[in-house]
Amino acid sequence: PSVRQLLQEAWSVLTSEDRQRIEEWVGQFGWWGPMIVLILFVVQMVAFLLPSWLLIVVSILAYGPWWGGLIALTGILIAASVGYALGRFVGEVIVSRMMDTSSRATMHLYLERYGFWAVVIVRLAPFLSNDVISVVAGMAKMRFRLFIAATAVGTAPLISLIGFLGSTNERLIKGTIVVSILSIIGFALYVWWDRRSRAITSRNQDSDHQRLGRR
Repeated sequence: PSVRQLLQEAWSVLTSEDRQRIEEWVGQFGWWGPMIVLILFVVQMVAFLLPSWLLIVVSILAYGPWWGGLIALTGILIAASVGYALGRFVGEVIVSRMMDTSSRATMHLYLERYGFWAVVIVRLAPFLSNDVISVVAGMAKMRFRLFIAATAVGTAPLISLIGFLGSTNERLIKGTIVVSILSIIGFALYVWWDRRSRAITSRNQDSDHQRLGRR
């Protein structure tokens, strides 16, 4: 009951968009505050109660851009590790509840083909399913070190951006939308370039085989 009450209170405060109330609520825990925030990152990954970018905002509001950013990055890396482990061992059960078979197959394909950069883009875009990518990466048996490195590379710029834009809710929302759109466009261009390069390579190989056949 006490844990349920804490989570209900956390949900009420963190979704209130009242910055002073958020700062006061987190501040009341003193030295336990960072630990509470880290636990919330893991709970969020498993229960999908809050978007991870909102918890980044909470960390920065409560502890400033440097310490808050470090706490947020640590929380995301821990949560991503938990999601990866779940995907590795019980992924099919979890992912089937999070997305349909077609979406799951598409994300799996992109992870196998683009690996590191697929994770970076999803982490950089706050409105994409960056919790799902952890579970699918575990299911796809992506190398853990590569996955964690990609998570850190994609998350660090997002945390910096939120720290910079977080002075007002309007700036934060507009900024994160712009970053999401730009990152998706960038990844789409990268996929287009990769497919074009593969097609050109395939045509050149076919031409070489034809010339060898004539000889």
